[in-house]
Amino acid sequence: MIITVFMRKSPLGPGGLELTILGTGDAFASHGRFQSGYMIDSPGYRIMMEVGPTSLCAMKRMDFKPADIDMVLISHLHGDHFGGMPFLLLEYLYESPRRKPLTIVGPPHLEERTWRLFRTMFPGTKPDLPRLLSKLKFVVLEPGSNVKIGPTRIRAMRTPHMKRDFSLAYRIEMGGKSLAFSGDSGWTEDLLPFVAGADLFLCECTYFESTQLAFHMNYPQLDANRARFDVGRMILTHVGREVLDRNGEIKLEMAHDGMRIAV
Repeated sequence: MIITVFMRKSPLGPGGLELTILGTGDAFASHGRFQSGYMIDSPGYRIMMEVGPTSLCAMKRMDFKPADIDMVLISHLHGDHFGGMPFLLLEYLYESPRRKPLTIVGPPHLEERTWRLFRTMFPGTKPDLPRLLSKLKFVVLEPGSNVKIGPTRIRAMRTPHMKRDFSLAYRIEMGGKSLAFSGDSGWTEDLLPFVAGADLFLCECTYFESTQLAFHMNYPQLDANRARFDVGRMILTHVGREVLDRNGEIKLEMAHDGMRIAV
């Protein structure tokens, strides 16, 4: 029997960012990877970016306390990126009551879809719901948004992943550092100037052979264009089966569940 142990991160110093990757998998949890989830820490402030269905499990396995999160940031409303929200809200109702505000940030309809999903999954759940609601604030971001929330500045751009709803890439500035995140995206030249100068760029890489599927990134295209990404460090995430099956051919750095990065 193989047991994977995730060591908890050490406290940050007076500045900077630290990223802990909760899940690097795609919608299919390929090769048993947890689905999308990231913890971004600067001194005194914590962001959970993406809340896939496996995120609460990953968070607890890595010894993160749900009550310590200050912001939840969602890129788009596909289940592997926000489908864990009902579990997080249930946690706050029963296990980890909110004692401080939580800002939930994302594309249009996030609030409506979150509560619709919650009511579908946990019908009739009402204990202390008004108290929880008093601690939650939903903030809508549109393509082109450039907002400051707490100590964090967030810029957003639309990616070619969804036709009807918005799928957003983010650029986050906090603690004197910048982190860019592609979200789910097909190839777009607009991403190059958007991420330029970032200290760290998390870029999705779902496919290898299926280069004809234009709503996700693929490894051959990213490898061919790596020199055009003017970033300090680029790490592939949201990796699919095709990429994992050909791991020996991957030259770019690839994330893994539980990975910790000092930015």
